[in-house]
Amino acid sequence: MKLLFDQNLSPKLVGMLATQYPGSSHVSLCGLDRAQDAAVWEFARQQGYILVTKDSDFEELSLLRGVPPMVVWLRLGNCTTGRIEEVLRQHADEIKAHAASGQTGCLVIHDR
Repeated sequence: MKLLFDQNLSPKLVGMLATQYPGSSHVSLCGLDRAQDAAVWEFARQQGYILVTKDSDFEELSLLRGVPPMVVWLRLGNCTTGRIEEVLRQHADEIKAHAASGQTGCLVIHDR
């Protein structure tokens, strides 16, 4: 299960979560840091990534285009990269189950 982190998330997450989510990347590492959402979406679909974002745009694309790719929408507000790492670790089983189900395109994770 590999994640593709959107521009609004730190590229440091790739290394921080390498053992939990091997093969993950960040849009800036894929040459997509200035790409339109549709290009990022298509790259994630073709390469088998789960998109992780704090932006509603990919949630809207998931409603229009369906899956793949699956989207994880982090509704955490302003927080540290460490907090995002913690949340993605805590929700790993939920993300995996959601990805395996293929039923809906977007998993929304709220701060508790």
